[in-house]
Amino acid sequence: MNKYLKYGLLGVGGAAVIAVGGAAYIAATFNPNDYKAQIIKAVKDSKQRELKLDGDISLTFFPSLGAKVDKLSLSEFKSTQQFAAIDNARVSLALLPLLHKQVVVNEIALSGVQVHLIKYKNGKTNIDDLLGNEPAAGDSKAPAGKQATGSAPQVKLDIASISVDHTELSYRDETSGTQYALTNLNLKTGRIANGVKSPVEFSAQVQANQPKLSLALQARTSLSIDLDKNAYQLEGLDLQAKGNAAGISNLALQATGDAGADLAQHSFNTRKLIVAVSGSKDGDNFELKLDSPRIEATGDKFSGEKLQLSARLKGANDISATLAVPAIAGTARAFGSKALSLSLDATGDALPGKHVSSEMKGSFAYDGGKQSFSASLAGGLLQSKVKAMVAVNDFADPFIRFDADVDQFDADLYFPPSGKTQGAPATGSGSSAGAPEKPFDLSALKKLNLEGKLHIGALKVSNVKSSNISINIKARNGVVNVNPLSAKLYGGGINGSVSINAAQPTPGFAVKQSLTGISVAPLLKDAASFDMLEGKGNVAVNVTTQGNTVSALKKALNGSMSLDLADGAIKGINIAKKLRDAQAMLGKGGGSAQTQAVNKDEKTDFSELKASFRINNGVAHNDDLSLKSPLLRVTGNGDIDLGHDSLNYVTKATLVGSLQGQGGQSNLSGLTVPVRLSGPFNSLKYTLDFGAMVGEAAKQKVKSKLEEQLKGGLKGLFR
Repeated sequence: MNKYLKYGLLGVGGAAVIAVGGAAYIAATFNPNDYKAQIIKAVKDSKQRELKLDGDISLTFFPSLGAKVDKLSLSEFKSTQQFAAIDNARVSLALLPLLHKQVVVNEIALSGVQVHLIKYKNGKTNIDDLLGNEPAAGDSKAPAGKQATGSAPQVKLDIASISVDHTELSYRDETSGTQYALTNLNLKTGRIANGVKSPVEFSAQVQANQPKLSLALQARTSLSIDLDKNAYQLEGLDLQAKGNAAGISNLALQATGDAGADLAQHSFNTRKLIVAVSGSKDGDNFELKLDSPRIEATGDKFSGEKLQLSARLKGANDISATLAVPAIAGTARAFGSKALSLSLDATGDALPGKHVSSEMKGSFAYDGGKQSFSASLAGGLLQSKVKAMVAVNDFADPFIRFDADVDQFDADLYFPPSGKTQGAPATGSGSSAGAPEKPFDLSALKKLNLEGKLHIGALKVSNVKSSNISINIKARNGVVNVNPLSAKLYGGGINGSVSINAAQPTPGFAVKQSLTGISVAPLLKDAASFDMLEGKGNVAVNVTTQGNTVSALKKALNGSMSLDLADGAIKGINIAKKLRDAQAMLGKGGGSAQTQAVNKDEKTDFSELKASFRINNGVAHNDDLSLKSPLLRVTGNGDIDLGHDSLNYVTKATLVGSLQGQGGQSNLSGLTVPVRLSGPFNSLKYTLDFGAMVGEAAKQKVKSKLEEQLKGGLKGLFR
C-alpha cells in the first residue's frame, strides 16, 4: 500500500514539475506583443473598429494566470474617432482552483478608463455593433425551459480585490441634447465572495446639463453576497453628495443605513435608513430629512413603520413641517395608512405673535394602478381648525378634488401691510412712496385642474370681514371659476360669482355679485378706507378687470354698479345746516362760493338713496343720483376715480320745506344749492356755490311778485 502511495505521490509531483516547467517555458519563450498586428487586424475585420495597442501586453502563468495591457484604445464604428481607452488593465486568476473548475480572481485593476456612449438622432447607439445582432432566420435555439446537453463547469465567484481609478464615463443623447459625465471615478473593494463581508469605497464627480448639476459623490459600505440564494446586503452605507443641482446651490445629501435584496424571493428591505438633504434656492435655505427604521417589500407586498419626513425652510420666516406615519402597509402599487400626523411650526416677524404652531391628523391611500391619491386631515392649521378631504387622479395631468371646512381664517395676518401712512395722500399704488408695488404671480393656476367646495365660518381678507362663506371652485387650463360664492357680511348677504383667467399674458378677473341688506358704512371703510356713506340696502356689482398688481386692477375696472339704500347719511357735510347759515347772506343780497374741508363730524341724513354707475378704466361715472329726506332732494353727477382713490362729483341740493333758523322761520323752499366734492378719499373738500343760490333766490322773488301782480290784474279785469 505504501509502495502504491509512494509511486502515486511521485507521479503527481512529477506532473506538477512538468506543468510548472511547461508554464515557465511558455512564459519565457512566448511574447504576446509579437501578435499585435494580427490582433489589430482581427478587430478591424470583425468589428470595423480601429484598435490601438501602444503599450505592452504581458502574460503570467504561475502562480496566477493573468494578463496586463497598457495604453489600449478602440475607435468608433467605421471611424478613427476614439470610443474607449484604457491606460492600463490587470486581471489575474488563481491557477490551482481552475483545476477544480472554480474561478478565483486574484485581482481586477483598471486605471485611466475612458468610455463615451452616444445615442444618435435615429435612435441607434454607438455600441449596437458590439452588443451583437439578433439571430438570423434559421438559427436554432434551445427550447424555452430546457437546458443544453452537457454539464456546464461550476463557477465559484471569489475576487480578491477590485480597483478602478481615474475613470471617465460619458453619455450624450443627440435627440434631447442631454449630456452626462462621470469623471474621476474611483472604486476599491476587498474580497468579494459568497458569505464574505467586503468593504467598498467609491467616489466620482457627476456633471449634467439637463438638469444642470455638478456633484461630488462619495460612498462607503460593506457588501455581502450569496449567489446560491441570489441575495445581496449592504451594511453601514454612508453615501454623500455635495455641489449644485437644478438651481440649488450648496446642495448636500447624506444617506445612511442598511439595505438588502433577495432576488430569488423578490424581496427588498431597509433598516435604519436616514436620508438628509440641504441647500439654498432663491435666497432661502432648506433642509429635508427622511427617517425610516424599517421598510420591507416581498413580492407585491409592502410595509413600513415609523416613517417620518421633516422639512425646514429658512428665509423671511423660519418654517418647519413634519409628516409622521406610524405604520404603512399595502402593495407596491397600492398602499396607505389610517394614522398620520402633520405638524407645522413657524417663527418670524411677519407672523402673528411671531410664532405659529399647529398639528393635523388623518389618513391617506395611494393606488398606482388607478393613479389616485386621497387624504383626510383634521385639526389645527395656522390659527384655524380645519377638516379637509383631498383626492388626486391622473398623476401625469393631476385632477384635484377637495372638500374643506375651516372655522375661521384671518388672511391679513399673513400678508404684509399695504404700506400706506395714516393721513397721507393716497397714491393709488397701494405702496409707500419710492417702493414699487410687488406684482402677484398666478402662473401656478395655468396647470391647475381642480374642483371642490370650501366652507369658512369667519374670514377676513384685505380687512373685509365675512362669515358663513360657501364657495364652489372649478379650475382648468388657467381659468378659475368660483360659482356660487355666498357669504354673510355687514348685516346682510352676498351671492354671485368670481372668475380668474390666468391663461392670458395679463391675468383677467370678473366679479358679479349681489349684496342685499348690507350696511355700507363699515363695508366701504374696511374695503377701501372710504368713510363717506352710511345706510343699509342693496348693492349690485358687475365688473371686469385685468392686471398683476392691485393698483393695475383698480385702474382697469370696467362694468357697472348700483346702490339702493335707505335710512342713511352722506358724511362730511350737513347741507341743511349750511343752508341755515346762508340765510344771512340772502338778507344782505350777496354770497359767494366757499371751499371747505370735509368735517367728519357732520352729515346729511337721507331716507332714500339710489344711484347707478358706469365704470370705464377705473372711473365710475354717475348721472342719476337721487337722495331724498323730509327736507331735501339731492341729485348729482360726476366721477369716482377708483384707480387713484379720488372723487370729482357735483350735487344739487333742493329745499322742499322751511328751515327754522336763529332769526326766525325763513321759507327757502325750492332753492337749489350746487355742492362740488373733490380730492383724494382721505382728504376730500367740498365747495358750496352760495352765489348761485342767491341768484336763484332773487329769481324766485321776482317770479313771486310777477305772479302776485298778475293775479291782482286779473281780479280787476273781472270786476
